[in-house]
Amino acid sequence: MSISVDKCVRHKKTFVCFCVVPEDVSADSAEFSDRTSSMELRLRSHEDEITLLKSSLADALRRIRLHDQLLPLLKQQLIAVNPAAARVLTHVCCSDGCSNRKASTERQPTPSHESNNISAHKTNGISAGPASAEPAFSSVQTQNRSTQTEQASFPLETPPHTRLTLDLNRGLRSLHLEDGLPPGDSNRSFSESSRTKLHRVPSVDEEAEEPEEDEAGEGQDKELGWASELEEPVQPSSIRTLQREDYQDCSSSPDEQSPTSTLGRSSDQHNPRSAPLSPIQEGDKVPLVRRNSDKTISDKPRKRLEKKAASSANLLTRSPSLETRTKDLVSNAGSGSRRGTYCQGQSIKMFIRGRPITMYIPSNIHNYEDLKMDTPSERLELDWVYGYRGRDCRANLYFLPTGEAVYFIACVVVLYHINNRTQRHYHKHTDCVRCLAIHPDKVRIASGQTAGVDKDKPLLPCVHIWDSTTLATLQQIGLGTFERGVGSVAFSSADSGASLCVIDDSNEHMLSVWDANKGTKQAEVKSTNEAVFAVDFNPSDSSNIITCGKSHVYFWTLSSGQFTKKQGIFGKYKKPKFIQCFVFSLTGDVLSGDSEGNILTWGKSAADTKTLGKGAKETFQIMRQTRAHEGSVFTLCLLPGGDLLSGGGKDRKIIRWSADLAPERECEIPEQFGAVRTIVNVDDVELLVGTTRNAILRGSFSDGFVVIVQGHVDEMWGLATHPSQDVFLSCGNDKQVFLWNADSHRMDWCTTLEEYGLCVDFSPVSSVVSIGLSTGRWLVLDLLTREVVSESVDGNEQHSVMRYSPDGSFLAVGSHDNFIYIYSVTDDGRRYSRFGKCNGHSSFITHLDWSKDGKYIMSNSGDYEILYWEIAGGCKLLRNRYESKDREWASYTCVLGFHVMGVWLEGSDGTDINALCRSHSERVVAVADDFCKVHLFQYPCPKPKAPSRKYEGHGSHVTNVCFTYSDSHLLSMGGKDTCILQWKVLQVGDSRERLASLSSTSTSSPEPAVT
Repeated sequence: MSISVDKCVRHKKTFVCFCVVPEDVSADSAEFSDRTSSMELRLRSHEDEITLLKSSLADALRRIRLHDQLLPLLKQQLIAVNPAAARVLTHVCCSDGCSNRKASTERQPTPSHESNNISAHKTNGISAGPASAEPAFSSVQTQNRSTQTEQASFPLETPPHTRLTLDLNRGLRSLHLEDGLPPGDSNRSFSESSRTKLHRVPSVDEEAEEPEEDEAGEGQDKELGWASELEEPVQPSSIRTLQREDYQDCSSSPDEQSPTSTLGRSSDQHNPRSAPLSPIQEGDKVPLVRRNSDKTISDKPRKRLEKKAASSANLLTRSPSLETRTKDLVSNAGSGSRRGTYCQGQSIKMFIRGRPITMYIPSNIHNYEDLKMDTPSERLELDWVYGYRGRDCRANLYFLPTGEAVYFIACVVVLYHINNRTQRHYHKHTDCVRCLAIHPDKVRIASGQTAGVDKDKPLLPCVHIWDSTTLATLQQIGLGTFERGVGSVAFSSADSGASLCVIDDSNEHMLSVWDANKGTKQAEVKSTNEAVFAVDFNPSDSSNIITCGKSHVYFWTLSSGQFTKKQGIFGKYKKPKFIQCFVFSLTGDVLSGDSEGNILTWGKSAADTKTLGKGAKETFQIMRQTRAHEGSVFTLCLLPGGDLLSGGGKDRKIIRWSADLAPERECEIPEQFGAVRTIVNVDDVELLVGTTRNAILRGSFSDGFVVIVQGHVDEMWGLATHPSQDVFLSCGNDKQVFLWNADSHRMDWCTTLEEYGLCVDFSPVSSVVSIGLSTGRWLVLDLLTREVVSESVDGNEQHSVMRYSPDGSFLAVGSHDNFIYIYSVTDDGRRYSRFGKCNGHSSFITHLDWSKDGKYIMSNSGDYEILYWEIAGGCKLLRNRYESKDREWASYTCVLGFHVMGVWLEGSDGTDINALCRSHSERVVAVADDFCKVHLFQYPCPKPKAPSRKYEGHGSHVTNVCFTYSDSHLLSMGGKDTCILQWKVLQVGDSRERLASLSSTSTSSPEPAVT
């Protein structure tokens, strides 16, 4: 197959002819195979350099643009200083460029064969006859890439044949995509509109798609090599020319001047791009020429590579015009991020991880560039926290004289009034809280956090000392000192809480003592390389500190800023694997609970001088061992009268002991709540019990215990709100499904599944809820009876989204097997039959939404695709996405789309946003990101760098967000932090007029507002 480039003199058009030449098939096959393999290797080796190339080109383009902007100012200054010199300079440059073109065409004979002709054009009133390109080919091989002025390139004394050679070189370098039109289109005018189609090769991104219709929706083109230029314009890998060709000199009339269109095309024979000689001018500026290509047109046939091998080449060579390429490179590489956007005509292109995503502008937006993005008038206020961290933390529950229980989860310390059922929150921590300590005055609280990372910024561990009455931070201790996190904290008692002891999570578990009032460090020492579970001061002597953990109990003495350590001696008793906890008895003895289920009584013994000699010192030894529980003793609580409470792990028992460790009473907590993690005395009779399954129980030995706080115990993903009630449902990897009441802040019921629940949705017309599981199964539960009313299996991979249609007649199930399964729903939501399957995504389904009429679906996938489906027509994929630009959606949870494009922050990739949800009023959109934040944007939000309100509280990636049916509250779900935060949506001002005037002019968007 050979390609020849011919020029038609009569119509002044260039066209490309494709013809098949019989050749030896076996030779061609071997040659093309070797060439294909070689080019594949080259393409793969260049893929890593594409980003750097984009940035370099964008930087060069910005400099050229700045240079062009400075030229008028320099000319004005020249005119102001010496008007005569300016006129002479302009006349010389213009006359030289025009005469060069005229002379070069007159001096060359006309070749006999038409394929070697270069068509003559009238450009700004200068006529040029046909000229042969033959003499120029010898000098085209090497050219200077720098940007030069016309005086430097074409001096007044340049010989005519030299000027001809350079001009022809420029003409060859100015070939454009219009020159590649087929012969049948040679009479077509290039001034039709910006929708003129371009000849190109489909890229790998379109390998699963057929040619789409053009922007006007006037039908699909039958040739595979044609598609709408606004459908898939992508960045080029290089720019061969960058010209501004406004011919306003050379004695041409205004009628003869042909300004460049928005797509870089001219509409008639005066098109300067079609002229073989084209001086670069803009008004009366000093002419400039930019050359950055060192390749000529190759007449060798090229075999199309496989799509996967040619993905990078196609991705970077499909821009329809130089002007579009310029905008593309500047917008994508100029920011230095992995995401770039630019607007062209009726579509917006956004790049995520190098993949182009095209989104069409709705018809009601007439000027995209003038859209104004404001910070939403609505704001969020933390209203309630669901959950408690008892699974992996100790010393995590206390009781204040105000009647409030103090505990923590995620980044929030909760003060929950057990009688009034109200919450207050201290949320000044930047990462997960790990430990608590109450000051002897019962007002001040110390809370320690772990280390974290917010995008590229480290979050350092520290201890906050704050007032429980005003929730004001009094001291921030150890910022930049502790490593990894703070494991344990304790206030001293003998000196009225003047000191604070801290154990961090470094390898050496550094033990440090701080001035609680001034925040200064008094002493520090390496404790042990083993895990440390607890630390506390001796209540009668603040110079004595005890730590316990894996196979050790250490007794520390602090004197003059120096620590001395003594290890507890187990002697004849079996050394347990873990010392889980300890308390001080009223007699001054130390009581510890271990992993063997024993309570050990430690005491100080005199020095054994007979055995160890005169240098022997006193030691701490086990005085008594008491069998208490089966399994570990997780917690000990000393009552005011000297009695002791112990909590067991495996046996889940709470035992009350007398002062001499005689058992008095015991009770067992229900198995569903797990083991006893901590016990808090309320009034000598009533107790609060924290469990390892993240529940807090309230009760007594006589009356039993009831749950007052409960939450999930593993990562959560499924979240849905009821369409007409203030209830919501959550599910996760702990196989539990909770139905919560957002108004009373109570859990209505809980059920356990056989598998992980990953997604959930309420039926809009019946009292059922569908739950997608991790193995391809999904089931439907009755909200009243909690019974499974329907069950089905689709594939063998997890389901990621369940979504009912607005009228409840269909259920869409998005799976990780790349399919969307559609079921028709009958019998009041209790009977489901397969209606069809949406097949077209090349990666797993992440999000989907129904249109308001229930006939269409918009879906996103793991490879950042946006596809549209016609369900009523048989689950048909809509090839022309342009037709869906004005469609209204009943919900908006897809993270990719025109209306939510602005929620993607600079530098983010495709995994930085886990979920989003539009409010039912369509005023705001909430976003759950991968950096523990919840964002609130205005809706619609179609422009990059849109301002938002940002809220902290989660200690892990936020997996889901959802508005209640009345938009009064927003629910956000953490992943590993097992926390659900309920935010109150506060209306600040009326923003309806702002949304109604979305097309108003705006020069810039403010930076995101952080609240």
